[in-house]
Amino acid sequence: MAKSKKHLGRYVDPRTDFGWKFYFGREDNKILLIEFLNSLFHGEKIISDLRYKPVEQDGDYGEMRRVVFDLHCIGSDGEVFIIEMQQLFQEFFKDRAVYYTSRLINKQLARGKKGSDYYLPEVYFIGILEFDMDRNGSSGISRVTERPYFYDEALCDKLTKEIFYDKLGYKMISLPLFNKQPEELKTVMDQWLYLLKHLSTMDRLPSFLDKRIFGLIFEIGEIGKLTEEELMSYEASLKHKRD
Repeated sequence: MAKSKKHLGRYVDPRTDFGWKFYFGREDNKILLIEFLNSLFHGEKIISDLRYKPVEQDGDYGEMRRVVFDLHCIGSDGEVFIIEMQQLFQEFFKDRAVYYTSRLINKQLARGKKGSDYYLPEVYFIGILEFDMDRNGSSGISRVTERPYFYDEALCDKLTKEIFYDKLGYKMISLPLFNKQPEELKTVMDQWLYLLKHLSTMDRLPSFLDKRIFGLIFEIGEIGKLTEEELMSYEASLKHKRD
């Protein structure tokens, strides 16, 4: 086993299915997800707590497809978050994001409810992508170097650019397009994206990352601390990613 752990590196890769849920999908470590989301919202809203909700959503009738989220959480103010780590390019990923949020919005109002009360909670889709979302073709990364790595989308007026509805949002990150070096990390979000992209190749917490925020990741993420069952799951997840 020691040889296997050495071959895997020192820290669990968060860009695997196992790693993503290991760091961000456990109640004991939910402070990591809270801090990560707050870095993406950058003061737009402050998330103080999260409750994990079931990730499987059945259709309202037999022919309606069942969906499974990576993470599904409710904030302390009732806001809804879907957080997805997507490794493979999907031509209709935007459609999928809209479909996922629509399914959750549809479930907010009870059937048969009468009257004009259509108050809805905030719903956000967070996508961490291992590909360029807007690339052309089916292989390779786009050569358009100016393409942004962070998309912050909302319903807005096409003429004035003013927000039309501020309770539905999509935040997408294309990790391959994030190429900042340590000296270029200006925000906490920059630090998070650098960590997600490079953690699997690190051997210690570097000085340019905030120890108060990222110390827990380096504490719990050591492969040598995994149980036998966790190690087997991680190796399978890593193999799937590489394949």
